[in-house]
Amino acid sequence: MAVRPAPGAPAIPGSRIPGINLARMILNRQRRVRVSISGLEKFLAAARKRLRLAPRSLTVALVTDAQIARWNRAYRGKNRPTDVLSFPTDGSQAEPATRPKHRQPRRARATRSSAPTSASARDYLGDIAIAPAVARRNALRGGRAFDLEMRILILHGILHLLGYDHETDSGEMDRRENRLRRDLGLL
Repeated sequence: MAVRPAPGAPAIPGSRIPGINLARMILNRQRRVRVSISGLEKFLAAARKRLRLAPRSLTVALVTDAQIARWNRAYRGKNRPTDVLSFPTDGSQAEPATRPKHRQPRRARATRSSAPTSASARDYLGDIAIAPAVARRNALRGGRAFDLEMRILILHGILHLLGYDHETDSGEMDRRENRLRRDLGLL
């Protein structure tokens, strides 16, 4: 689900703070579940390439159940942890505890430069938060490998950053996600 923080405020603390290692676009902010960051970064690079997104167009933060539950309560009015939340930086905003209105998916843009100082704010799509503990429970329930579940959540989060909303779009996001899953070897 895509949620929108106040304009200009990083949704995930540390995602755009000066001095952070920008070579890493996946930040592990939890310790409960062991995650192969390098494998996920390779997948993220492949997904960005397939979608023609700039190398530093988004950040993924792996967070605790408690943290994602706080954000889910604040932005969606749901008092429980969820597996993934997306925080687009497209300039629109939603008040906390409201569901964002549907908007047309925007086209992916490639940029010529991958230097962090030269990328403009419009090239940065936003932040994705994933709770690995919730993802692990969902993977077990769905009979999928944990690593596969994490990749699916990254892709799902990216699509929300691009403006898709499966709760309001009559299946458009689901169709696009299924095509991309096939293309990226997630089925």
